[in-house]
Amino acid sequence: MGKTPIKRAPELEHTPASCHAREMLARVGDKWSVYVIHVLGDAGTLRFNELRGRVAGISQRMLTVTLRGMERDGLVTRTVYPEVPPRVEYALTRLGRTLRQLVRGLVEWSGAHLTEVDAARAAYDARNRRPVKPTPVGRPAPQLRARPARVAV
Repeated sequence: MGKTPIKRAPELEHTPASCHAREMLARVGDKWSVYVIHVLGDAGTLRFNELRGRVAGISQRMLTVTLRGMERDGLVTRTVYPEVPPRVEYALTRLGRTLRQLVRGLVEWSGAHLTEVDAARAAYDARNRRPVKPTPVGRPAPQLRARPARVAV
């Protein structure tokens, strides 16, 4: 007796178009891309180090990789000025600005629902917390041993 195939929504079927859409969703769902879109949407045009300073926690390499991908996808423009040292500026393209509208909606939704999310997290943690095992009577609690200091030779 054979299994009946699972019926999927047409937009979830594997096609060249849906595979391409997954690539874009991966770009948009990327932690740093959303952050960069948000920052450039607010600031307009920024130099690399200005952008890096506003995107808290991103490394220089990760910002470079993110910006290259976004430039390739047509979301940001990179303008190099022939100066010494070279000045490079980044800005959202028209396409990037349309995506910025969606990102702004996500940011607004997050701000509006933070208390609900915090309450849900607290309830989940309370339900799923392992009970702390008590220390057996008469036996001291285990102590962490300090690592011996290294001696320079």
